[in-house]
Order: sequence, then C-alpha cells, then structure tokens
Amino acid sequence: MLYDSIIIGTGPAGVSAALNLKLLGKNFLWLGSGATSKKVEAAELIRNYPGLPDIPGAELASAFAAHARGMGIAPEQRVATAVYDLSGRYAVQAGTDTYESKTVVLCTGVVTARPIAGEEDFLGRGVSYCATCDGFLYRGKTIAVLLFDRAFEHEAEYLATLAEKVYLMPMYKNCGVKGDNIEIVMKMPKEIVGGLKAEKLVFADGETKADGIFVLRSSVSPATLLRGLKTEGGHIVVDRQCRTNLAGVFAAGDCTGRPYQYAKAVGEGNVAAHSVADYLAENGGKG
Repeated sequence: MLYDSIIIGTGPAGVSAALNLKLLGKNFLWLGSGATSKKVEAAELIRNYPGLPDIPGAELASAFAAHARGMGIAPEQRVATAVYDLSGRYAVQAGTDTYESKTVVLCTGVVTARPIAGEEDFLGRGVSYCATCDGFLYRGKTIAVLLFDRAFEHEAEYLATLAEKVYLMPMYKNCGVKGDNIEIVMKMPKEIVGGLKAEKLVFADGETKADGIFVLRSSVSPATLLRGLKTEGGHIVVDRQCRTNLAGVFAAGDCTGRPYQYAKAVGEGNVAAHSVADYLAENGGKG
C-alpha cells in the first residue's frame, strides 16, 4: 500500500500533523510510541498554551490523545529505524516491516543521546537499531546491547534467546533483563571500532569484543534516520512551510530547533500537514 504520507513521532507536532492530514482527507500512517509524549506528560505545569492556562502536562497529553481518538486516528506503536529515498517516494522501516509513502513528516523531537563515536560509521556493518530485524544474523554469537529505554527490554531478552553471550549495558537503574547468558555491564562505551565491520566496544578501562552491537533507543537522530537530510546543530533545517532540503520530506516540532515549545510544535505540525497537501496537489497526487 502506498500512503499519501507517513508521520514519524507522536509528540504535539505529530498529533497536530495527524489531525490536519485527517481533516484534509489524506491517507496516512502514523508511527511512534503513543498518542502523546513523555515530555508533555512529565511537565508539571504549562502556562503558555493558548486557551489552556496553567494546565498540568498529564492533562494536556490526555487531551491530545482524546482528540486523536475522537477523530478516529491512532499511531502504530512502532519505532522507525530508517527512511529510504526511492526517487519520488519513500520507504520507512519499522521493525521487520517496510511502508511506502509519497511524503514523510518528521516529528521526531530532540534526540538527547548523542551517537557513540563510530556508531553511525558502522550502522549496517555490525551495528543495528532493530533486534527483530537483525538479531538472527548473530545466532550463537556474542552480542552487545546498549539499552537506553526500559520499553525495549523485551528486545534485549529476544536477543538473549539467539546469542551465546550477551553483554548488556542498561543506561538506567533497576534493569529487569536477566538470563544465564547475560552479563550486565554498568558503564558506557566511548567508541565502537572495527575494520570492515564493528568488532568491539572501547571503554575508559578496556574493551569488549562483540560480533553484533545493538543500540536500542526510543528514537534515531534525523541525519541517521534519513541520509542526505540537511541538519544544523542537531536540528533539521526547514523553511517557513516546514519543507526540508528533500522533496516530499517535511519536519515539525522540536526537531526543527528552538524554542522547544508545545504551541510552536503544534503550529508547525499544522503547517507541515498543509504543505504535504500542497506538495501532493502540485505533483498530481503521484509519488
């Protein structure tokens, strides 16, 4: 199935883009962690959102989710790990599935965790962001897993069923992953090194060899997600219509830069959705 658009991200910008694409009658897929964002939910009190003074973040998140449900839309709870330019359309990979679309709207927020040195260089050459996609390549071998979010513990457990040995590096306390072949390593690697493929993790006090290295985060940096996308200072470069340097690719919200404000994100999500509609009209609805 070829979609008119795929929205990646479920924060305020993603919600706004989804609502407006629905109103514009477009056929779209919405990918992310849920119909809201942890950042909104965690906000103690929001005082500058028009019409909703002094609203707790949890209430605003609930309102976003209810609005989406009322419009009959909901995100697929999938993490997009790659977007590929197919010369006129785009393919988005999420887990073992790939979806095609005429346009893409990036609402990925700000990826706070910086890539480890060598991570992006070895992506696809021993480094992976998807356990279910690439885990089988390392059956009976040694795997290193950098676990940044508790939501991906099941993926680490899955990898442990395949590997002979797993070095697990949780970036939070009280990790629930256990297994006879799992060794917990409570330190952060400085670099991933190797030759034709990744071979080991380098720490301040030594190194650990691994056949495969899995980096499990809730989101992927935009420049890594889509090769050729223009970024500056970790933000996606857009114009007033939320257009990126790639035809058919739009971006909205915190990923486009400061100020990191919910009202700004919602406005850009609206603009991006209308820019998608304009793009489709200009191209005769063809991808």
